[in-house]
Amino acid sequence: MPEQSGSKSLLDLLPESAIGIGMPADDWRGAIGAAGSLLVDSGATTGDYTGEMIETVEKLGPYIVIIPGLALAHARPSPSVLHTGLSWAALATPVDFGNAQNDPVRLVVGLAAVDHTEHSGGLAQLARMLSDTDRMDALMTASSPAEVRRIISEYEGAEQ
Repeated sequence: MPEQSGSKSLLDLLPESAIGIGMPADDWRGAIGAAGSLLVDSGATTGDYTGEMIETVEKLGPYIVIIPGLALAHARPSPSVLHTGLSWAALATPVDFGNAQNDPVRLVVGLAAVDHTEHSGGLAQLARMLSDTDRMDALMTASSPAEVRRIISEYEGAEQ
């Protein structure tokens, strides 16, 4: 049964197993596939969720490219979400999603949520963190999953 608990921090939602650096992707589908595979690897979703994220973009367009260089891949809560979580797919080569204002994408953050509320605290924290351009640059150039988590940990400590 999916977990149902209070709001979680970014570090709670993003285990090291859900972070990939230098991930290959030939196009936006491959980029979402990279983020989806990390959600599967961390136990947050089944493989079906990756297809649901791709289908969302096929139906609704590249609105998921929320700021220059970053896409927030997600789909509606579904049985393929085992628990709320995030993934972090830093791409080896940027890809276009078809969003003229914010392409090319270098980072795909995957979001899987069991409901419409549990992820809200972590997502708001992610938005605040990514609005800090220096921190965003450090995250985009991080060379390891541990470094990504260290930068997030420093941010979470400073935010309190």
